[in-house]
Amino acid sequence: MIPVGSALPFVLSPSMSLFITSLNSGSNGNCYYIGNENEAVLVDVGISCREVEKRLKDLGLSMQKVKAVFVSHEHSDHIRGLGMLSNKYGLPVYITAPTLRNGRLYLNKELIRDFTTMAPVQVGDLLITAFPKIHDAADPYSFTVSYKRLKVGVFTDIGAPCDQLARHFSQCHAVFLESNYDTTMLDKGNYPYYLKSRIRGGQGHLSNDQALELFRSHRSPSLTHLLLSHLSKNNNCPKLVEELFAAHAEGVQIVIASRYAATPVYEITGSNVVVSKMQLPVDKQQAQLSFFKNTSQ
Repeated sequence: MIPVGSALPFVLSPSMSLFITSLNSGSNGNCYYIGNENEAVLVDVGISCREVEKRLKDLGLSMQKVKAVFVSHEHSDHIRGLGMLSNKYGLPVYITAPTLRNGRLYLNKELIRDFTTMAPVQVGDLLITAFPKIHDAADPYSFTVSYKRLKVGVFTDIGAPCDQLARHFSQCHAVFLESNYDTTMLDKGNYPYYLKSRIRGGQGHLSNDQALELFRSHRSPSLTHLLLSHLSKNNNCPKLVEELFAAHAEGVQIVIASRYAATPVYEITGSNVVVSKMQLPVDKQQAQLSFFKNTSQ
């Protein structure tokens, strides 16, 4: 483990590990990094190109290792920084035609790639597989990223669990899983009725209870990390979510992905022992602690 506050770059071990981080997670922007020691992909770029660069640098990760972006759907919190990042670095963007059309994206045509349900896309030694999800978007997908025997899932913006989601979840060693809202907070909150109905109506987002049930019923014995993602600013509380899942963790490391900062980098090895973790600089840790304190009040 690198000491807290260390400015040294993160040295990826020459193993068959995967390295993951949430660069940002929430309605203000989503971006998830998954890679091995040689190459990486991003799932969604809902924060600015500058923030992606800055947060990767702060974590000791190289933008040069990012070889492609996979787009889950066209909502702005998932594509806001996509065009600038792709064009600046010449990154291929894997996106379906309906998502491209409805997102009104201006991408270099030479960088646009399509993908097909359940047909793995190879990026270096990584295999990325897409499958449909339930969400109020034109053509929404979830993704798994595999490297040798390891698999990481990115499962957010899901209106309701389905059999495919449960099956893929049960195969993963680490998962970014949406835990968007607390039912009571949503019911008692000041959102208008139509927005409450959209969130919980089966095509919006997963509640804490739905995410917990998926975790309890379908997790693999090999699951080591659960990064709870896309928490609502107004209808959820990071402390509440952490306590809810920690009570059922049984050895799985529970991480709350912030809407204001990147998580540390977690090394996924397929072992129940946490091998290593990239610590955020002290100022970044303080920002995260401040966020948790403020939102739990």
